Amino acid sequence: MTAGRRETRRVLVSSFVGTMIEWYDFFLYGSAAALVFGPQFFPKLSPTAGVLASLATFAVGFVARPLGGVVMAHYGDRLGRKSSLVASLVMMGTATVLIGLLPPYSAIGVAAPILLTLLRFVQGIGIGGEWGGAALMAVEHAPKRKRGLYGSAPQMGVPAGLILATFAFLGTTAATSPQQFASWAWRIPFVASSLLIVVALAIRLKVAESPLFVHSRQQGELQGRAPIREILRKHKRTVAIAAGSFIANNAVGYLFMVYTLSYGTSVLKVSRQSMLAAVLVGAVVWLAMIPLCALLSDRYGRRRLYLVGATAMLVWSTVYFLLIDSRNPVLIVVAVGLMALGLAATYAPQSALFAELFPTNVRYTGSSLAYQAGAILGGGPASLVATALHGATGSSWPVMAYMSGLCLVSLLCVLLLRETRHDELGATAVVRSAKADL
Repeated sequence: MTAGRRETRRVLVSSFVGTMIEWYDFFLYGSAAALVFGPQFFPKLSPTAGVLASLATFAVGFVARPLGGVVMAHYGDRLGRKSSLVASLVMMGTATVLIGLLPPYSAIGVAAPILLTLLRFVQGIGIGGEWGGAALMAVEHAPKRKRGLYGSAPQMGVPAGLILATFAFLGTTAATSPQQFASWAWRIPFVASSLLIVVALAIRLKVAESPLFVHSRQQGELQGRAPIREILRKHKRTVAIAAGSFIANNAVGYLFMVYTLSYGTSVLKVSRQSMLAAVLVGAVVWLAMIPLCALLSDRYGRRRLYLVGATAMLVWSTVYFLLIDSRNPVLIVVAVGLMALGLAATYAPQSALFAELFPTNVRYTGSSLAYQAGAILGGGPASLVATALHGATGSSWPVMAYMSGLCLVSLLCVLLLRETRHDELGATAVVRSAKADL
């Protein structure tokens, strides 16, 4: 294997493993918020209010993500992708381990939920800087005709992280009694992430800097105004449309990963193991389909595949909760598994699409801002809004309407996007991206 191929392979492994572990940490929190954080940190509230409160702390991570994206991207566009990726990994890992060690409300009172919220905020900062850097490292190392495939490496890390987190909770619940799990065993997956962080950090530190970033720095293209100012001055329309295209993907993803778990166990009284297994099946389908969809985006175009996926999610959102409400484990798996197909079709080409929308000197900032803005508008409030809607009406119909509305918004935004797979990532990208916002 040549040095170039070996380095490319290392970059792809680093993007996948690092993203997988960061999202493992992020999803651990989501699962714990749905299953145990209510009685642990909000014991004085009713069961429904406790779930709402714990999901509210889950949403805090989304509030922090744009801030993390902007801060990490600023240094990523000025100093390099690699340094920001290392910082985000350390930040996420430290916060996750500390959550696993945090005393409950019964031990330290109101300080427990306050510290939990602060640590969740730190998690949000870390994950806010992760995606943009990992996506750009993969795409900027890729041959032009394989940018979708290479860019799918960090995308695959997201469902892989969900699978890892789900297995961690399934294993822990299987090995302990319900009382032990609620009391202390839920902490095991959080503390165990420290070992995974060390492995990911060792891999990430060996990765070379993005060649496009190095070239831009050598050409003096990184001098001048701050990246965020450049984005807001020349590319704000592109950021807004890209963010809108991502709203449904992120919202639907968290509704099936977090809210469905909470809804199935607390409202429908389906067993925790059955709901975790359904989420696991959905994550496996999502993971398996991402590389295939990425290849299709290289062949047929990012926009075309995104349209197919957004349309599929819109259609399936109208029947999703009808199947969940059946309480039939098989139908629940079908609901989650088929929704994962739409998620894969929209998520697979996203790294390449967002990277191709912005020039090198502001690519980290532009793609991160679009991604995190879509996340805070979509995934951040999704579980909280869905829980509140069902709590107020006692029906899943308003939740379905909410999901369908978000899918429609994203579909309209995708229609406004231009096809990017033939774009250059160098000087031509600067010209095209600037013209698109004029």
